[in-house]
Amino acid sequence: MSAIMQKHLKLTDFTENLQAQGRYWFTKSEAVKALGITAPAFNKAALRLIQQTKLMRIRNGFYVIIPAEHRKSKGLPPTYYIDALMKFMKQPYYVGVLSAAALHGAAHQSPQELQVVTSRPIPMIESGPTRIRFITKKNVEKTPVQQIKTPTGFIHVSTPEATALDLLRYVRLAGHLDNITTAIVELMEKINPAKLTQAVKLEKELSYVQRLGYLVDRFSSNKAASKELFQFIEKKMPGFIFLRPDQRKGVIEKNVKWNVFVNTEVEPDL
Repeated sequence: MSAIMQKHLKLTDFTENLQAQGRYWFTKSEAVKALGITAPAFNKAALRLIQQTKLMRIRNGFYVIIPAEHRKSKGLPPTYYIDALMKFMKQPYYVGVLSAAALHGAAHQSPQELQVVTSRPIPMIESGPTRIRFITKKNVEKTPVQQIKTPTGFIHVSTPEATALDLLRYVRLAGHLDNITTAIVELMEKINPAKLTQAVKLEKELSYVQRLGYLVDRFSSNKAASKELFQFIEKKMPGFIFLRPDQRKGVIEKNVKWNVFVNTEVEPDL
């Protein structure tokens, strides 16, 4: 048996042992150390497994194991390993925007990528069917998050309250306003008014709160949440803002409750 084949088999055994422990990721450095091989030998063995759709290289030095049941799709869902990946990169994070909305049960939301909010710019990761989009946010650690269980552990996800605000913060990533409003209305079924107040108190940009208040007031049956938002905005006395921020014309309503120039028709899919 050739030396390359021996290394390949040793790496296969290593990945299978990790799977038996319920772990689907590893770093190059720990594999090299555990197997007692050189970095070039590891690269050759890993390449063979990648070609066999048994392994994915997500970032330089970080690998994901693809179990048999996921090989037809040629990849593992990013939620299985995003927590480990962010720890590997030593970055704070939370799964946010449409990905968070979907995890909270906003049934209409099924993003084709995992949207992850972190503290510094990171290039998008594309590996097989996997696509992870990183979104930069200041003071990301202050955003309210909760732990959601995945088949391999737990991941940080923005709370329903913080997610509702982020949907309006990252409009271009969340889709058109109809789509955003649909997600917000569905999130409102899980939103705690007191926690919503806590989330908006952390918000420096009042325009997001004004837009959220207007949309909740008009389309959601969660009147307690609407009341909390209004009490917050009423004390701040903000100036008028446009409901659709990328379009400063076509005003069809001047809403004096939320100080919002309504410049587009909103038709959520409800």
